Amino acid sequence: MKRAFVLTLTSLLLVALLLPVGAFAQKKVTFTLWTKEGEVAGGALEDIVALSKEFIKTRPGLTMEIVSYGVEDLRLNFQAAAFAGQGPDLLWTVSDHAGPFVAMEIIKPVDDIFGAEFLEGFVRPGLEVVELEGKTWGVPISVGNHLMLLYNKKLLPEAPQNTDEMIKVGQELTVDVDNDGMPDQYGLVYNLNEPFFFAPWLGGFGGWPLDGVTPTLDTPGMVGALQFVHDLKFVHKIVPVECDYDAADSLFKEGKAAMLVNGDWSIAEYQTPEVKANVELGIARIPMISETGLWPAPMTSGIYFMIPDYLDDEKVAIAKEFVEFISSDEVQVLFLEKHMRLPATATALAHPSISTDPLLKGSADQMVVGKPMPTVPEMRAAWDAIRPNQEAVMAGKMTAEAAAKAMQEAAEKLIREMNK
Repeated sequence: MKRAFVLTLTSLLLVALLLPVGAFAQKKVTFTLWTKEGEVAGGALEDIVALSKEFIKTRPGLTMEIVSYGVEDLRLNFQAAAFAGQGPDLLWTVSDHAGPFVAMEIIKPVDDIFGAEFLEGFVRPGLEVVELEGKTWGVPISVGNHLMLLYNKKLLPEAPQNTDEMIKVGQELTVDVDNDGMPDQYGLVYNLNEPFFFAPWLGGFGGWPLDGVTPTLDTPGMVGALQFVHDLKFVHKIVPVECDYDAADSLFKEGKAAMLVNGDWSIAEYQTPEVKANVELGIARIPMISETGLWPAPMTSGIYFMIPDYLDDEKVAIAKEFVEFISSDEVQVLFLEKHMRLPATATALAHPSISTDPLLKGSADQMVVGKPMPTVPEMRAAWDAIRPNQEAVMAGKMTAEAAAKAMQEAAEKLIREMNK
């Protein structure tokens, strides 16, 4: 059963086997990294492979295997593999995985592995996100991982400052060119049914999923935010009737959407020559909620290294060296300049390109009004409670008030079951 599981994963994933070299000389060692970075031309995964090749040059006998997963598949498959004690040697993943992994006792705290001096080199908010039970459970690779407003200057020269403006220009730019009853161009696109993409609106209405470990879903803020996103679709009609991540991404790249809510991880994809033919990219904060006077608060986190609990001392030593290698200012600046990702180290975050590049500046400005994503295990219950009820609101099948109440009840039930 275990072997079939491993073979199935290998057949479905991108696997890069890198030639052996390295410091763990006299015997051959295979070191496996699982990453959430996807297989995109020119994407971060290509640089992970290239950097891994560089890393093993001075380490005879060491082979690195790089395996790419989607975020949720990485979480689920690591949990299964960790309980069997035969998973990867290092994770390159998102901060909100820390909560469930800590609760399941399948990752190690990194404090003693790296020491205080090394960890103090990272920006404080980047470490706070993965601090649980008085320990640090990951090493930041980049910070942010936050949503923002991307807009096409060919359609919209300046970003709207508040949601009243956003709705007004959104209606002007939602156009049915061929009069078939379906818009050919939209004012705004984003992943309508995904709770992570709903979170900024929730923050802008004064709500948030958790207060510590207590779900706070049946609130005026939740009702207001749900009603707002419902109205974007059914009243103002500036978003598509159906729109997931891929649809929003495609519409924007094709020049068929003026505004897009997407994350900092996506910026580089809109800078390719093919996309630039249709899009002149601008980045700004998601517009202020006119009704509340609050800025939408995207969840901020980052991308982190996490070390499996079952690792032996030899593999921990390799993991430590690789993490330190990726944490160098040189590599941090590479990901900043090539992939528009804000560095996790204080020295790299002070790089002048952040203040001089308008896209990076816009991303950093959005992060300022974001809020750290909760990493406690209860956040998983909140996500699972929000999703079906948010979908029901966006399908016109449930009122905002009923959905908020159902979310709260579902989250409380899930947490009770989780704590049995």
